[in-house]
Amino acid sequence: KEHLIHLNDILNRLNYANFRLNVTKCQIARTSIDYLGHHIEHRSIRPNADNIRALLETQQPTSAKEAFRFVKAAEYYRKFIPGFSTITQPLHQYAPTTKEQRTKKSQATPITLSDDAIDAFNKLKRILTNDLVLRIPDQNLPFKIQTDASKIGVGAVLVQTHPNGDLPVAYLSKKFTTTQMNWPATEQECYAIIYAIEKWHKYLDGQSFSIETDHKPLLPLNSKQQLNSKCKHNIVADYLSRSPVDDGSNDEDDYTPTRSASTQTDDYMKTKIVAPVITRNYAKQQVAERSDLHSVDRTCEMDTRKRNVDIEVVQSCDTHYNQCHTPVVTNEMQQIIPFTWEQLKEAQHQDEEIKNIINNIQNHKKYFIKDSMLMKKACPPAQVIPKGRIRSDIMKIYHDTPANGAHFGRDRTINKIQQRYFWPGMISDIRNFIKSCLICSQNNPLRKKPPGALKPIKPPDGIWQLLTMDFRGPITPITKNGNKYIISLTDVLSKFIITKAVRDCTATTAARFLFDEVILKYGTPKCILTDNGTHFTAKMMTELLKQIGITHLYSTRYHPMTNGQIERFNATMDAKIAALSNEKRTSWDEKLPFVTFN
Repeated sequence: KEHLIHLNDILNRLNYANFRLNVTKCQIARTSIDYLGHHIEHRSIRPNADNIRALLETQQPTSAKEAFRFVKAAEYYRKFIPGFSTITQPLHQYAPTTKEQRTKKSQATPITLSDDAIDAFNKLKRILTNDLVLRIPDQNLPFKIQTDASKIGVGAVLVQTHPNGDLPVAYLSKKFTTTQMNWPATEQECYAIIYAIEKWHKYLDGQSFSIETDHKPLLPLNSKQQLNSKCKHNIVADYLSRSPVDDGSNDEDDYTPTRSASTQTDDYMKTKIVAPVITRNYAKQQVAERSDLHSVDRTCEMDTRKRNVDIEVVQSCDTHYNQCHTPVVTNEMQQIIPFTWEQLKEAQHQDEEIKNIINNIQNHKKYFIKDSMLMKKACPPAQVIPKGRIRSDIMKIYHDTPANGAHFGRDRTINKIQQRYFWPGMISDIRNFIKSCLICSQNNPLRKKPPGALKPIKPPDGIWQLLTMDFRGPITPITKNGNKYIISLTDVLSKFIITKAVRDCTATTAARFLFDEVILKYGTPKCILTDNGTHFTAKMMTELLKQIGITHLYSTRYHPMTNGQIERFNATMDAKIAALSNEKRTSWDEKLPFVTFN
């Protein structure tokens, strides 16, 4: 019955999302199945036998590539192997870490494995010959984490207590970094616990679980007495989000002296690892006695990302209390759905475009009708919103109101609305709405430098009022005459152009060109616009323009578009000169007058 319910939920979601399944590839109501390299049975999972056989038939590596390939292939099943990182550490030295080592020639070079690497290779194959079985988690059974740390890494096993004993759900291991290898033993053992909880949070969130370790100094882990600041930091990393409960004085602290279950030993899986150190059985009684935990007019929901000790009580809180210590909010602030189902249905039937889709629903595969309401196929399905004021009202509610929007940004607002509604061009409308929000623009911090003062260049009133000048080069190859630059000048209004091939780009060359080729032939301009090159900012150029009475304007630094007209001509000039020059391109200065003329 449970399987049929799951199938119904999955198929409905696929139907809403318009997914199609290949019937010939579907397997339903199977007692066991091979899936992604695993053999899955009722309440258990094993590695695929064919894959394990291939690993066992692997010969001893003769090159770095073969050694690394074997480790990566076995790593796919590391969750079945306790202390995998510790076992394979000698083989990881053959992993390509530099660019030179990643070359095919380097990886194919014959090598001789060290004794430690050979032992690791054989040990890993020996473990793979065992019946590697993991249990599929059962949320009705308690979880237990068993951890251990060695000199080079940490290992852990997640187990559940069944009537016939503790059965493993998953293994993990991690090699220490160079810094972590220098940590004291207590910090290493503490890190093993923290690392295991972080990796297995999807199983442990919202659950009571116990931790087992063979390190007795970790017994006061949940009390006020802390051995050092690093352990304390790891334990209360989320203390700001925790509900105020006692500091763990009622915890079950049970230590049973046993031998170390090091991740380096062969019999790790067989060792009966120590008794629990920390449990949270007292949490229910403590939280139940608190008077400030009350439901707000609905069943409390559990946030699965919180591991507070009082989470068991909160998630099952179904009773409605008259007393409430939460801040008083108005109905408008609490409003989540701004329109009733009937109001939205009536608005849809008044929209001609939506009415057309409803009347021809068989031709619109992205939509479906639910209780006379047009819905968009999505996960979850979204109500289609008609044109008009209703769209702007939705954006206001999910952006402006304190309870639903609180003036958060674009992505969060889009995500909230997408989960409930749909209309064509919705994302663009939301972006424009948020950009036009006056309150956001007044209060949001600026994360970039403010724009500088705008100093626009006034358009010229007539011809020869504003000229632009620039150097182009160095151009290779140098011509027979020794020229390697082009200096060009254009009138902004008439687009009249003057060019000349020159040997350098000094201020002397620029001043001589301006005086001899421009002023003496065509007259004195009113303004000249140049970039900030030293050939234009030099004292010689400044004094010349000052004596003649020409206003010198500079373009914005690192913004060549300010002097865009001359820059555009330079780009066109390059292509045309290249087309007219000889094969060696040493005659480009002879073709320059033709390009300028045309």
